[in-house]
Amino acid sequence: MKAINYLLAFIGGAAVGAACGLLFAPEKGSDTRERIAEALRKRGIRLNKKEMTNLVEEIAEELQTVKEDAE
Repeated sequence: MKAINYLLAFIGGAAVGAACGLLFAPEKGSDTRERIAEALRKRGIRLNKKEMTNLVEEIAEELQTVKEDAE
């Protein structure tokens, strides 16, 4: 059971790291959102524009929390 928890933690960390990389990359926001949407579509996840905006906002809030905790 511990191995599964470690694996899930690793995958979650990798996803957050990838999201950070995308969100802080020097690209236009619309391009970044389109890349995120395309990556999700390839995995069979379909989001409309409002859902995508909500997802990006949630990730940004989580990153802000992590940043504040690190300070």
